[in-house]
Amino acid sequence: MAHAVSIVATSPTPTAVIRETTTWERFPSLWGELLDEVWGYVRGAGVQAGRNVMLYLDDVPTVEVGVELEGTLTAPSGRIVASALPEGRAATAVARGAPSPEGIAAAHAAVVEWCEAHGHARTGVRWEVYDHWRDDPDAFETAVYWLLAS
Repeated sequence: MAHAVSIVATSPTPTAVIRETTTWERFPSLWGELLDEVWGYVRGAGVQAGRNVMLYLDDVPTVEVGVELEGTLTAPSGRIVASALPEGRAATAVARGAPSPEGIAAAHAAVVEWCEAHGHARTGVRWEVYDHWRDDPDAFETAVYWLLAS
């Protein structure tokens, strides 16, 4: 599937996350555990949360797994901390359909290839914002972003 890539200005969206340094081999089995822990906290604390997010700060990877917030996190707890999705210019594409490692990887690859073809340097920071679940998995969208160097 071809992915349309564009450049957007992103705002610093507040998040509640768990930051973890892991390995790429471990991450596929770790992210669900981290996300469940964040959702358990925000639901129990009555925090207004939005979509799921995954922020990759580097290639180690150091990741932040959590949720968008409608406000700020005033009472972090344990491993749950306040953070934000990056502000700046970012290249973005959308993976359509139920989330899959292959579909999301293809959207990331499309952004990387497009940036290289158009001379846009990336910082290495990238993130994913997952749509709210829908009864029709084909209507689901996952947006991927790569922060661009100034």
